[in-house]
Parts: sequence; structure tokens; C-alpha cells
Amino acid sequence: MEDLEHGLFIVTLVNRFLGPPIASFMAQLGRPINPENAIPDYILMSFIVMVVLIAVFGLASRRLEIIPKGKQNLLEAIIEFFEGLLLDIIGPEGKKYLPLVGTIGLFILTSNLLGLVPGLMSPTSKLNVTAACALTVFIYYHWQGMKTQGVLRYLRHFTGPIPLLAPLLLPIEIISHFSRPISLSIRLFGNIFAEELLIVVIASIIPFVLPLPFMAISIFTAAIQAFVFVLLTCIYLAGAVTHEEEAHGKE
Repeated sequence: MEDLEHGLFIVTLVNRFLGPPIASFMAQLGRPINPENAIPDYILMSFIVMVVLIAVFGLASRRLEIIPKGKQNLLEAIIEFFEGLLLDIIGPEGKKYLPLVGTIGLFILTSNLLGLVPGLMSPTSKLNVTAACALTVFIYYHWQGMKTQGVLRYLRHFTGPIPLLAPLLLPIEIISHFSRPISLSIRLFGNIFAEELLIVVIASIIPFVLPLPFMAISIFTAAIQAFVFVLLTCIYLAGAVTHEEEAHGKE
């Protein structure tokens, strides 16, 4: 596996200039590191994704008009997609979760597609990145659940509606919730990593021509994986913030 991986030129170049001062700073903190690997590839790739998203949406949101056209049309279509998903799953209150859901969806989609650019890689092909996204969702939906229902009332639903079954349901609910970030991160990481590895292997056999069909399929896979992550995020949010309303409806 390691023989198939090679350092990216842009990562090597950045570490050549920024690696020594970062390594020197870390050494003063008692954490010596190798200057050649001071900035990991997935950190730099994630930074590139952020810059691309900020630049694209910053330009698209300039000179907004009442009747949208061009870049504004695309921007509004993306926002409406995320809004529609939140409205369908959570309801009218779902709009307030658009910043988190939209940001993480666009970040994952762009990260998945970045690996198709020669000389770059997908940050989501590293478990560190997918785990960070999954933990962000995990913390966010629990926080929103406690914010919406109150801490005690939110924690109470972990024990179920029947007190006698609480000792059985509580560990099941805890395991279920902690398995969510694990499944989110591993599913995304596994698919993108396998996809990139396949393209690298095929490109090493017959470059330029043979990888093209697989790269086309990768575009579809990248979109599907981003959609699945966003869909599950919306479902977890719905379960956290609408539990109280459902409970009142059953009374």
C-alpha cells in the first residue's frame, strides 16, 4: 500500500518553506516533529478546499439581484437543495440548521472531487478528516437537541418511555449514538480511499486513457457519498430536535 503512495509536489513545496519554522515552534513546546512532514497532506488539502469554497461563493454572492442569473442562479439552487432536504426531514424549523448542513455538505463534496485534480488528493481519503466531520455532526446534533428540549428532557429520551425498560434501553441508545460517528467516518473514508487507490493502481498500469472512465464514475460516487453524509446528518438532527413534539403528539 505504501509503495503506491507518493508525496504530493505541492505538499513538499509548502513544507520546504513552512516546515522549518513550524518544527522550530513545536520543538519549543516539547513536541519535536520532522520539518518535511510539518504540514500533513490532508491538512493542506482541507485548506485548499476551504479557500476554493470561500472564493467561489464569495464571488457568486457579490452583486445579488432580485431576479437571479448566472452564478447567483447556481448559488440559490444549492441553497434551495439543502433547504428542501431540511424541510422534508425536520420541518419548517429545519432552516436554522442550514449553515452547518450546507457547509459540511459542500466541504465533503469538494473534498471528494479534489482527488480528481492531477497533483492533488481528496482530504476525505484520510480517516482524520472524515472522523472530524463525523464528530462535528455528533456534537452539533446533541447540542441542538439539548438546546431545543432542555438537557434533562433530552437525556430522558435515552431511557425510553417505559421506566422499567430503562436499564435495557439506556446502554442500547448510548451504543447506537456512539456508533453513528464511527459509521459516518468509516463509510466516507472507505469509499473515497478505495476509489483513489483504484485510480492510482489503474493509472500505474495504463496512464492517461484507462483511468478516465473510473474518474467519471468517481464524480458520481463523490456526489452520492456527500449526499448520504448530509442525509444522515439531517436524520440525526430530526431525531434530536423533534422528539419532544412527537412525544406531545402521542399524549
